[in-house]
Amino acid sequence: MGIRILTSLPKRLVFLIPASMLLGLGAGLVWDMSPLKVLVLPITMLMVYPMLVNFRIGEALSLRDWRAVGIAMALNFIALPLIAWGLARTFFAGEPGLFVGLLLVGLIPTSGMTISWTGFAQGNVSAAVRMTVVGLLVAALLAPVYLLVFAGAVVDVDVLDIGRTVLLVVFVPMIAGVATRYFLVRRYGQPHYKQHIAPLFPGLSTIGVMAIVFLAIGLKARMIAADPGLLLRVAVPLIVFYLTAFALATVASRVALSRSDALAAVFGSVMRNLSVALGIAIASFGPEAALVLAAAYIVQVQGAAWYVRFADRLFGPAAEELEPAVATA
Repeated sequence: MGIRILTSLPKRLVFLIPASMLLGLGAGLVWDMSPLKVLVLPITMLMVYPMLVNFRIGEALSLRDWRAVGIAMALNFIALPLIAWGLARTFFAGEPGLFVGLLLVGLIPTSGMTISWTGFAQGNVSAAVRMTVVGLLVAALLAPVYLLVFAGAVVDVDVLDIGRTVLLVVFVPMIAGVATRYFLVRRYGQPHYKQHIAPLFPGLSTIGVMAIVFLAIGLKARMIAADPGLLLRVAVPLIVFYLTAFALATVASRVALSRSDALAAVFGSVMRNLSVALGIAIASFGPEAALVLAAAYIVQVQGAAWYVRFADRLFGPAAEELEPAVATA
């Protein structure tokens, strides 16, 4: 029963995130949660670690699906960061924390959700895996530079500190994840690992997401209570960002790619790695930035769910059914 609940958690993310936000808001209004800030980085690392157990660097070295991967990367590292920056300047010019939070939404692409939603829409899952690997590696290297360039005039950006945070949030869990997978496959064999062990990791990551969202909202609960319209002000630019991202990715993909590759490119660009971005936000920029990332979970999951429903209308019916992946944070 416990394993069944754990494996079902990612599918309920759209409900679990708002619930975590409400619990965090209530707890933050009742108690002073500032002493718990020291737990943010360890919880973030534990949240990212299950996502990276199946991470394969070799996927990044393959030239398969190069056109779809190239389009997704152009969107990820040119178009979407510029859109996020423009929206941040428009909506949060005088609010540094919210500014950098929205910017982070546009800077860190792809996650397990990229693979999951591509599978649900019957797109090219192997291309989505490749986009996830390439996107995370490139983002880990470029994030400190992009933050300095786009946000350096608004907030104090310590490149070395951001680099250290990225190292702890991305590369340490990545090394631990690869080692874990190697040990488990060697110990139990590939078939047993794939069928009985691998499906547990997305649920573990989802628990970490719930914990970090709870903390992010709890640490800023009194600010939210003092300004009830804050969540609405955060939601508006997020909705604009995701609508623009879906539209741009759809047009670019339909022009140059087949249906399956196009869907991989859409989800390989529009789905942002909010878990990693949230860890960077709350560790380096504070709860205001983290609030934007917490709200982005709701908009992103809802947007992806609706997009899957309209995939056949946008790209035509799938020629063959592909096995869907398991959603994760």
